[in-house]
Amino acid sequence: MRPVWIAGAVVVALAGAGLGYQTLVSREARSQTPAPPQGGPPAVPVVVAAVERQSMPVQLNAVGTVQTISSVAIKSRVDGAIDKVLVKDGQEVKAGDTLFLIDPRLAQAQLDQAVAQLARDQAQLANANRDVERYKPLAEKEFVSRQQLDTSSATAESAAATVKADQAAIENTQVNLSYFTIKAPIDGRIGYVSQKIGNDVKAQDVPFATINQIRPIYVNFPVPQDDLPAIRRAMAAGAVEIDALPQGDNGQPAQGRLTFFENSIDSTTGTIVVRATFDNDDERLWPGQFVTVTVKLAEEADALTVPSAAVQVGQQGDYVYVVTADNRAEYRPVTVNRTIAGISVVEKGIAAGEHVVIDGQLRVVNGARVTVRTDAAPKPDKAS
Repeated sequence: MRPVWIAGAVVVALAGAGLGYQTLVSREARSQTPAPPQGGPPAVPVVVAAVERQSMPVQLNAVGTVQTISSVAIKSRVDGAIDKVLVKDGQEVKAGDTLFLIDPRLAQAQLDQAVAQLARDQAQLANANRDVERYKPLAEKEFVSRQQLDTSSATAESAAATVKADQAAIENTQVNLSYFTIKAPIDGRIGYVSQKIGNDVKAQDVPFATINQIRPIYVNFPVPQDDLPAIRRAMAAGAVEIDALPQGDNGQPAQGRLTFFENSIDSTTGTIVVRATFDNDDERLWPGQFVTVTVKLAEEADALTVPSAAVQVGQQGDYVYVVTADNRAEYRPVTVNRTIAGISVVEKGIAAGEHVVIDGQLRVVNGARVTVRTDAAPKPDKAS
């Protein structure tokens, strides 16, 4: 009986020790677990930026195409064989430079023949004039008939007309001979030269090469018809600056001036073609190239601006989160006029001096508590 009692006491003692250990562990675990937050979910860390007023340009952005002011296809005006090629593929040429020579021997022979014909007819004219001078005093004394004097006068006049025809024939032959020397009609850069020495060519047949004027050069681009009044006002006020940056070029944009807009609007697209002229001294703009065009029409001196990262797009339009004085996020619909160099110009919805969220919006809802992070991202550069 005694051993049974002792065994029961041992079991009770072990059970009590286990219960005490479990209670001690549970208490220690509870002491290391942080207390749940009071008053709702924790504040959302965000980065904010101030709403500012600053000078901002009013500008248009478009994609344009570079076009030559002048492009000339070089062709022969006469039949013949190419005697010399004095230009290379891609060479820059000046107006008046000799490009090709066509064998001129036949034309030169025709010119020599016309010159000889003129000399012969001039001699006949001189002889006819002398006959007239001889017959005049004789006719006055009636030693010869009046008819003989009239005949000699007519012969002299006919000889004079023949001389004039010979002179015209010489001029015509000289012009024709000049066609055997092909010169550049404009300044520019020549393309591929398709005709070589010895090739037989025909008048007005295939072109030998094409010259494109590179300096200066045009850039044409379409703009919406709604922007036409602003463009006209800007051009009436003075020279309108325009920048063009070729695709793939990371340098500074080429600078030109707005010079022309089309005389009608394309009713199918609602756009109008505008043209700018660039000096293109460095030849960065090339015919047929696509460029990004920026037209500065005016300068708005007191524009209300925020970093473009603050503007979000929702189902109801653009909006921002404004941080209130009690560190709450307030949903604000806004109207954005334009965005330039990472800065958005806002027409309404916010006021200068307020602060808007520019990073962390994904976790923010209207009325949520926020805390401003000290590692704020740098502000975008202000537009010039």
